[in-house]
Amino acid sequence: MSKTKKEIKLFNRWSFDDVKVRDQTLENYINLKPIIIPHSAGRHEHRRFWKSSKVSILERFANRLLSPGFIGSRIKGHKSSYNSGKKGKLLSSIKNSFVLIELTTGQNPIQILIDAIVNTTPREETTKIAMGGISYASAVDIAPQRRVDLALKYLAQAIGARSHSNEKQFEENLAQELMLAANNSQESRAIKRKDEIERIAVSAR
Repeated sequence: MSKTKKEIKLFNRWSFDDVKVRDQTLENYINLKPIIIPHSAGRHEHRRFWKSSKVSILERFANRLLSPGFIGSRIKGHKSSYNSGKKGKLLSSIKNSFVLIELTTGQNPIQILIDAIVNTTPREETTKIAMGGISYASAVDIAPQRRVDLALKYLAQAIGARSHSNEKQFEENLAQELMLAANNSQESRAIKRKDEIERIAVSAR
């Protein structure tokens, strides 16, 4: 009898087996393919819409945190206000924050991240419509892929804002924001941002 294939775990520590996306409309846009290190070396960069089906959601989250101006110099060892080129240090920080999440909640930190993303996805937003020289805002539904994109953006902005002028380590702020968002808490800056977008859309119906 052949030996069973070794299970692939994130950072050789956390399993993907029991992780679930609790919003069925987002299942096809959140890639949970098992991966050890969330780094594909940019193989998807010039392929349109690959990010939704080919790139791990963990790598998309890390890449969003690498965007200029989101986190600043809060990661230990960063000397500039931009994180470009510091992905190795960022992945190490994400691993440490996942350890904190596991110790605090006793749950799989991958599931906490997915719950945080699902809870932060807005369902409506506003767009400008121009007609006869007059423009006005109108509420529109958001496509599933854009919902995930916005959720990652709001989480990255919330983590950056929480880390700014804060005595806590970056890993602690990252873990705290993810846990609050996963619990759909109003203390989460990302949840507040999502609610604000939806509230504006409701008023523009």
